Amino acid sequence: MISDRMVGVLRLLQSDDGTGQVADVTPVGAAALGVDGLAVSLVTEGDLTELLWCSDAATRRFEDLQLILGEGPGLEAARTGAMVWVPDLADVRLARWPALAMEAPGLPARAVFCFPMGIGAIRTGVLTAVRRTPGPLTAQQADDALMLAVALTARCLGSGEPREDGPSPGGSPHTLQHAVIHQATGMVSVQLSLPLPQALLRLRAHAYSSGRSITEISQDVVDRRLRLDHNGNGTPPTVVDKD
Repeated sequence: MISDRMVGVLRLLQSDDGTGQVADVTPVGAAALGVDGLAVSLVTEGDLTELLWCSDAATRRFEDLQLILGEGPGLEAARTGAMVWVPDLADVRLARWPALAMEAPGLPARAVFCFPMGIGAIRTGVLTAVRRTPGPLTAQQADDALMLAVALTARCLGSGEPREDGPSPGGSPHTLQHAVIHQATGMVSVQLSLPLPQALLRLRAHAYSSGRSITEISQDVVDRRLRLDHNGNGTPPTVVDKD
């Protein structure tokens, strides 16, 4: 049985403002679940995830780090379609997520719980709950999160699926936060004559080595403030004076 607080979240999710878009429920969802952060990501080509909503900066940082490293509980849940619960990131085996295990001590996220969104073989996304303290979810929290994942799946597969048919402000909760990464990947692929997966790896490596988010690096590439070379280094693009 779900809690009364989660009932309120589900009602908000089912509300319609006339645009056909779904309300961002991550802040109220996190409060209802009793966790510090909540994120909703959509599964894209190649089992990558596209951040749709995120309740707070710390959770966004964790989601971005998974994308930079190419590993973590969210990506595993997207790939396998199974729940991935990590009550304590400090206890993660090095062999499971080597890079993430090394970064775990410095992360504000200590416990992460990922619930796949989908029906059967159809995987639509991942609901991720993050806490700053270690420990498992209670039975009630787990039931509430599972119900929220089911409701999000229904909306994403129905009329409430986020739309990309027009411009949307960068701060809009309906903007796909990682769209710029796909655009930058395509530009790096053309510039360095690399397949798309390798171009994405170059972006990830540069973001990791520079200590910046992959979204920021990608925006610089798209805005032509940064151009990667074959060694993974970044330099400002050459400007040719035609005068």
